[in-house]
Amino acid sequence: MAITIKPVIEASYLSGLNEMQKKAVTHTEGPSIVVAGAGSGKTKVLTARIAHLLKQNKAAADEILALTFTNKAAAEMRDRITQVVGNGTKAIWLGTFHSVFMKLLRYEANSLGYPSNFSIYDTDDSKSLIKQIIKGIDLDEKVYKPSVILARISHAKNRLIGPKEYAADPTYQKEDAYMRMARFSEIFIKYTHYCLQAGAMDFDDLLVQTHKLLYDYPALSEKYQQQFRYIFIDEFQDTNLVQYRIAKKLAAYHQNICVVGDDAQSIYAFRGADIQNILHFTHDYPDHQMIKLEQNYRSTQHIVDAANRIISYNERQLKKKVWTSNPMGAPIQVLRTLSDMEESRLIADNILAEKLNHQLLYRDFAILYRTNNQSRNFEEALRKKNIPYRIIGGLSFYQRKEIKDLLAYLRLVVNHNDTEAFRRIINFPRRGIGTTTINKIFSISAEKMVPLWTVLGNASDFLSGTTAAAVARFVTLIHTATLKLEKENAYAIADYMAKASGLLKELHEDKTVEGLTRYEHIQELLNSIKQFVDHSDHHDPSLGSFLQEVSLITSEDKETTKEDSITLMTIHAAKGLEFKCVYLVGMEEELFPSSMMLGSKADLEEERRLFYVAVTRAQLKLTLSYALSRYRFGKLANVQPSRFLKEMGWDNTATKAIAKSIATDSSRTGKPMATQKQSNKARTIGPILAPATLRIRSSTDATAIQVGHTVQHLHFGVGKVLQLVESSAMRKAVILFHKFGEKTLLLNYAKLEILPST
Repeated sequence: MAITIKPVIEASYLSGLNEMQKKAVTHTEGPSIVVAGAGSGKTKVLTARIAHLLKQNKAAADEILALTFTNKAAAEMRDRITQVVGNGTKAIWLGTFHSVFMKLLRYEANSLGYPSNFSIYDTDDSKSLIKQIIKGIDLDEKVYKPSVILARISHAKNRLIGPKEYAADPTYQKEDAYMRMARFSEIFIKYTHYCLQAGAMDFDDLLVQTHKLLYDYPALSEKYQQQFRYIFIDEFQDTNLVQYRIAKKLAAYHQNICVVGDDAQSIYAFRGADIQNILHFTHDYPDHQMIKLEQNYRSTQHIVDAANRIISYNERQLKKKVWTSNPMGAPIQVLRTLSDMEESRLIADNILAEKLNHQLLYRDFAILYRTNNQSRNFEEALRKKNIPYRIIGGLSFYQRKEIKDLLAYLRLVVNHNDTEAFRRIINFPRRGIGTTTINKIFSISAEKMVPLWTVLGNASDFLSGTTAAAVARFVTLIHTATLKLEKENAYAIADYMAKASGLLKELHEDKTVEGLTRYEHIQELLNSIKQFVDHSDHHDPSLGSFLQEVSLITSEDKETTKEDSITLMTIHAAKGLEFKCVYLVGMEEELFPSSMMLGSKADLEEERRLFYVAVTRAQLKLTLSYALSRYRFGKLANVQPSRFLKEMGWDNTATKAIAKSIATDSSRTGKPMATQKQSNKARTIGPILAPATLRIRSSTDATAIQVGHTVQHLHFGVGKVLQLVESSAMRKAVILFHKFGEKTLLLNYAKLEILPST
């Protein structure tokens, strides 16, 4: 009898994957690192791998921990997994680092001395608290700037340095004294104490306290190590020290940790991201499996080839060769203009032409720049051409004053000891409770060492009649809303509070354009809360749940719009996005790469990775531009093309006689730089190198810098040379800058100026 062989039916979630993607999905046991090049389908692989675990019954949903960096990415992953396995995904611990660990802390916060309903302070809340501390110990806010203090606290926390450890470190104390902030440690200690007293954590605390929970409480650590059988980390190259140590601790028992990322797209060192995490993963897990996703599905061959050439200049990297089967596509275009204003006008014209010739939509175009202030010229040029545009990175909806006011009321309902929420709304709308009374309330709370809410509840004991009555009415308002927490959802309480507080009435009576806009914003917030409640099939519709979700909206959760408009954004904000046509502007030395990133090899490599990210956002057409002159600090300066253009493969020698079309520098001779006809010819034929007369003046000779010299840097300011490091390749200087602390700079690139001794 003939033997019938039944064909193996491939699981639907595996169909459409290439061989390396399938390997990444099905190899589930042990530590693994998936090096995913730009446009290689990493999200598809990550979600398919989680779906595979569930379909193969290798883990229950609540045994899977998947960490991302944006809520948008987490939502997309959950939707894709749900499409494969059905509705059994709710129990997966899937979300941003902050949201997932906030959830964990809600269960375990009492062990750390926090209430389970702790508040989450955003940057404004933290700055407000720091201002109060500075004022309370009679320091000068111009010297102890709240934004600088907060950044320094965050820097310490992300390196797992607590306030007491900081205060005991002589190096930090010496540095603080040099920066005229000798009492920084005192502020750090008080800030930490007041946050705990208010039952509040800032964003850094969500990670630091989770780290403390896992490393200081063995029983709890073992509990979560046992629970999470499989751990996934997306965008692993963006993790910092605390995030990696948390993940490593959680994976210690089962060792099933899978990290996905691309070292070539590590661009957030300024936020604490450590590229060493992905570069050294193989050393931390010797039994790892490395899988490289090298096929790019996004871009044309021209763009992929250029990206490969760019990143090849970096020494610190996990070697890979990204390739694509896509067509060659249009050649990469480099536009040279005589000025930054002409650059914006030319690109506006170019967009109109491309849109018309190729039947594209405005939303297919993006203009990317290194710094936010570059957007102004492009906004003006686009407006003059009636081209619709939107800027990503403006004021967030949830950062508007009226929105934060209502949210502060709601925060105080959930957590009565939230001092910053109280401070924000105790007298708004005005209810006769002035600054003197507010300060007295806080003083009594501190002196008697009792919670804020206890003082408020006994206001008649220390305040006069009318003021005490006003405080009592405020307490009743909050208490009434608190009683609704058990019975009513987020929208019902928010709607009640917006009306009962007088906030809606205050804004409605303001008939100015600004007042009407603020009123509409409040209505939109209420609409969003109603929407949250109406779609609560898969989440808790309570007020506490809503506040948690809002507090963790990340800056990387890109705005979406149905409008047909061009997108303007920084390259950092563009990471993770893609557009058919990308214009990468301002390709000039000291702008891109930034002058602030030329001091060390590591900084320059990060800047090159940023360029790589920008190039790989383009699907079909990539256009780069640079100007020969640009306004800087109010003066017209002559500039040079970026070194990155040459690294990308741009050959300026091919322009031959086109250089003749450049006229004499107007800023030097007073004569016109070029006629309009000459200018157009030069910019449309192709890129050329600026003539020698346009080079930036040289800085102090690197060999002249000596230990003890006081020097000036363009962006770091004034500093003192502490040490010189000689090597066969480069001469380095260790410099202590007044405002930025200690930096190690390559003297050949740093452009330092020696200042006279004082």
